Amino acid sequence: MASWAACVPVVPIPAPTCRNEGCGAVSAAAIATTAAATATTTTSSSSMARVNLRTRGAGLAVLVALCMPRHDHAFSNAAAAAPSRRGVRRDSYALRASSTRTTDASGLGDLSVTELKRLLERRGVDYRDCVEKVDLVERLQSALSGGSGGSVSDVLGDLGGYEPAGLTETERKNIALFESVAPSVAFIQTSVSAQTPFNLNAMEIPYGSGSGFVWDDKGHVVTNWHVVRNAARAKVTLGQGLESYDAILVGADPENDIAVLRIEGNGLDALSKAKPVPIGSSSSLVVGQAASAIGNPFGLDRTFTKGVVSALGREVRGVTGAIIRNCVQTDAAINPGNSGGPLLDSNGRLIGVNVALVSNTGGFSGIGFAIPVDTVRRVVGQIINSGRVRKPSLGVVIADDSAVRNLSKSFNGGAKMQGALIMEATPGGPAAAAGLKATRRGFRGLELGDLIVGVGREKVKCVEDLLSAVDALKVGDLVAIKYRRGAMGPETVTTVKLGEKKGAQVASNMRRK
Repeated sequence: MASWAACVPVVPIPAPTCRNEGCGAVSAAAIATTAAATATTTTSSSSMARVNLRTRGAGLAVLVALCMPRHDHAFSNAAAAAPSRRGVRRDSYALRASSTRTTDASGLGDLSVTELKRLLERRGVDYRDCVEKVDLVERLQSALSGGSGGSVSDVLGDLGGYEPAGLTETERKNIALFESVAPSVAFIQTSVSAQTPFNLNAMEIPYGSGSGFVWDDKGHVVTNWHVVRNAARAKVTLGQGLESYDAILVGADPENDIAVLRIEGNGLDALSKAKPVPIGSSSSLVVGQAASAIGNPFGLDRTFTKGVVSALGREVRGVTGAIIRNCVQTDAAINPGNSGGPLLDSNGRLIGVNVALVSNTGGFSGIGFAIPVDTVRRVVGQIINSGRVRKPSLGVVIADDSAVRNLSKSFNGGAKMQGALIMEATPGGPAAAAGLKATRRGFRGLELGDLIVGVGREKVKCVEDLLSAVDALKVGDLVAIKYRRGAMGPETVTTVKLGEKKGAQVASNMRRK
C-alpha cells in the first residue's frame, strides 16, 4: 500500500508552534489551516494522488505532525484535532497534561506509564479504557480520592519492588523457589570437531545442549553423562549470564548417567552469584508431594515447571543399557534439554537429577524420571575425590524403601520393617558365598529374603544406609553383615568379602581433569 508521503506533493509549510511557552508543538488550528491549503494544491494531481483532502484534513494533519520536528505532545495535538472515534472531541493532551502536572503537587504525573499501571493493579483498579498516560493519572487520583487506595505518600512508597497483584501464597512460594535456585542452574552447550571435504582444518560444530547445576563453590557442575559423552567441548552458562565458560570433564559414572564438569578461568568469578543447590533426601520422599524442575528444554533456558512426585522406586534403562534404580517419577514437565537439570522439593532442595521421559512423540506426555539425590550424592563425591567410581559390591539387588513399607503391611503382623531387603543375590557373588538369601516366590507365595540391618558398626534402616556404608569401604574388604532371616527372624551376623561392581568405561573426547 502506498504511503501518504508517496501520494501527496510536498509543499513548503511553515511550522507554527503551540502558544504554550517552551512547548514547541504544532497547534491544532495551524495544522487545520495548513491541511486546507495543501488540499487545494493537490486537486490537479494524477489519478493515484487524487484524494479528497478536504474531507481528510485530519488525516493529513497527522502526517504533517509526524514529519515535522516536534515536542512529545505534537502527535497528541494532531490527534486531538481529529474527531474522536466515539464522536466526542478530546481535550488537548498538552493542556490536560499541563493541568495534571500543575494541580498534582504529589508528582503522580511524573511516574512512568508502567509504574502507574503497576499501582493501579495493586489496588485492583480496572484501567482497560485508559488510552493515554493522563487517563492513568486521573484513574489513580480518583482511586486515591475515594479512599480505596491509600494516601499519595503510600502510593509513592509502594514502588520499591514489583509484585503482580493478587498472588496467592502458593504462587509466592513458587516465585521464591525459582528466584533462589535458577541462578545456580546451568545451560550446557556441547560441540564436536569435524572436517569437511573442502577444508582440512577441523571445525567446531554445535552438537547438543542440556542442563546442569552448581554442586559446590569450587566450580563443579553436575549433569547427565549422555549430555556430554560424545562432545569434544562443553560450554557452561549460569543463570541469566551472557557469557559462556569452558568446562573440563572431571569424571563420570555412565551406569548411573552422571557426569561432573568443572568450570575454568573467568567462569569461577560467575560462581560468586550462583550458590550450590541445597541437597535434600530421596529416601524420605512420598508420592504426592510437590516437585519442580528448572532447566533448558529445547534450548529455552531457565524454564520452570511444576508437578508432584508421581511414583517412587522406578527402574530406568540408561544410555549404557544398565538399569538406574530407585528413580523418582514426576509429572513436572521434562522435555529434551531438561536432562541433567535439578528436580526440587517445595523448599528448593535437590531430590533428583532429571534423566529421561516416556513419550511416543519425543515431547512430554506426563511421565518423567530423575536419578534420586541419594545416588547422585554418593557418585559425585567419588568422582570429585578420585576422578572415577570404583564401586565395592555385595552382589545383591535391594528392594526400594517404599516396597519394604508396603510389604510391612502384609508381613510381620503389620509391624514396620527397618533395613534393606535382599531381592536378588548374584550366584557366586559375595553375599551368596556368605550364605545370604534373596526373596523368592515359592509354593506358599512370596517368601521374603534376608533383611540387612547392619554393616560393620553402621546401622541400616533403609537402602541409603546400606549403600552409604558399603561405598565407604574398599573392594576386597571383609565386613560383618547383620541380617534377619526372612526379614523377621532373629538378628544374625555373617562376614562378606566385598567384590567390585563392573562398570562401563568412561570414553570421552572432552578435555579431562
